[in-house]
Amino acid sequence: DESSYWKAPDLKEINDSKKLEQVTYGKELIAHTAKFLGPNGNVLKISNGMNCQNCHLDAGTRVFGNNYGSVASLYPKFRARSGGVEDIYKRVNDCFERSLNGKALDTNSNEMQSIKAYIEYVGSNVEKGKKAEGSGLKDMPFLDRATDPEKGKAVFQAKCQSCHQANGEGIMLGDGSEYIYPPLWGAHSYNDGAGLYRISNFAKYVKFNMPLGVTHQSAQLTDEEAWDVAAFVNSQTRPHKKVPNDWPDISKKPIDHP
Repeated sequence: DESSYWKAPDLKEINDSKKLEQVTYGKELIAHTAKFLGPNGNVLKISNGMNCQNCHLDAGTRVFGNNYGSVASLYPKFRARSGGVEDIYKRVNDCFERSLNGKALDTNSNEMQSIKAYIEYVGSNVEKGKKAEGSGLKDMPFLDRATDPEKGKAVFQAKCQSCHQANGEGIMLGDGSEYIYPPLWGAHSYNDGAGLYRISNFAKYVKFNMPLGVTHQSAQLTDEEAWDVAAFVNSQTRPHKKVPNDWPDISKKPIDHP
């Protein structure tokens, strides 16, 4: 039943015009990050050309689409990757430095303040300390065999290549301002410090969201196809990020993180 899942509040419900302006700009920054902050960004040039929305679908509001439903309610929180308590600023900048293979935003900047305001607003209907139903990624079982990148390549060619292209380079808007379909590997994709570089995260993400239009209730890929295509994509070349301080407590490190 869809009604049991978290649904983001409507921006139209904001009465304060200043707050509405800030939250609306935050949403734009999430949906069209590259226009403002990408290689040809009109505010700063600090990221790889992908948009936050490429991984956080529908500007972070899609059920099991890596949404922001639980961010406001659960942050600040301890994260084992950094080994410390992180606030929303740190979490957002992690994405800028890893998934967007770029530089951190100044926390006092209008852009960061607007992104934070948007993330807090969409999660404002979730009780503090609670996890929104349908937030994050939907779990799926492990395979009883190793993943197979060769099988994954066949899945990619059949199901993914029409949008993401033969060399994973994605498709750009005609004016070069942002991607219509993001690059999955190569120089303009997420680096090997990113969350989606974990094969389990990638598999869950594609299983319940891809090809575009699929929902968690109407998956098109089998579990095997999702795991194999994750193995294929994540075995391609991408930028390397030095992260010697990740997982200071190695016993907390997930099995599929480099």
